[in-house]
Amino acid sequence: MNNITIRQLRYFEALAQHGHFGHAADACAISQPALSVQIKELEEMLGCTLFERMPRLVRLTTIGRAFLSRTQNILRSVDELGDLARAAQDDLIGQLRIGVIPTIAPYLLPSIISQLAQEFGSIDIHIRETMTSTLLQEISDGRIDTAIVALPISEPTLTEVALFKENFVFVRPEIDRDKPVPDRDTLREMQILLLEEGHCFRDQALSFCNIQPNLSQKTLDATSLSTLVQMVGAGLGVTLIPEMAIPIETRSAPVAISNFANPQPSRTIGMIWRKTSPLSQHYLRISNIVRQSAIKLGG
Repeated sequence: MNNITIRQLRYFEALAQHGHFGHAADACAISQPALSVQIKELEEMLGCTLFERMPRLVRLTTIGRAFLSRTQNILRSVDELGDLARAAQDDLIGQLRIGVIPTIAPYLLPSIISQLAQEFGSIDIHIRETMTSTLLQEISDGRIDTAIVALPISEPTLTEVALFKENFVFVRPEIDRDKPVPDRDTLREMQILLLEEGHCFRDQALSFCNIQPNLSQKTLDATSLSTLVQMVGAGLGVTLIPEMAIPIETRSAPVAISNFANPQPSRTIGMIWRKTSPLSQHYLRISNIVRQSAIKLGG
């Protein structure tokens, strides 16, 4: 058997992730025919079929799934070898892949990126915005380096660093501004607008309202906080948003913002990364930058 290359393993992982030769080729910045050739050569060297080819997509075979698990372990180890060399530098250089959940990204990222550019002049920042469950998988797979999420995560393989705490505020139509702020019992009887399933902020809001997820008929779902606030402004219901979202999301909607009575609903924002990462000390420096950026924004 000829030697399997790291490049082939990365192409294999990309195709397994995207399930489509064209999309995987784009992600790897090569042509689709070149990717196909590399995957075919890999299968020939192994003497087995890794993918089931279908007209518009590909799926891993049984052996392909087993091969993927081992491939990801190998690639993660290779990446950590590179991180080990980077950790020996006084300054963080190269690519930094940061994951951020959608209820944080639009409000905190501009300040964070600016501060990181000042602190680490030669860093190449790549941002990945998606839900927590996806970020956790991508950290585990080595596809991102660190992530900014709501804590706790309680994953034993990850380091968690709390950054700041922020309250949730009550959003209702402007015409209802002078009405009393509802307590939890009253809130449960109102038409509550929430983010769609999968967002941790949805779960936190449901928990505060003491609404079971299976009672979703009392809610309307949206894909973003911006959509939620616009729906409130149109008179479709009420919602909760984090404090950091207020300046951006309420500037163009006829809504009123109120604080809940104590104890106010809140969340803790933090950073996570693999405990095995040699760059942990650099990530701690980055976490301090994120914390300071949040403080400047009032977080």
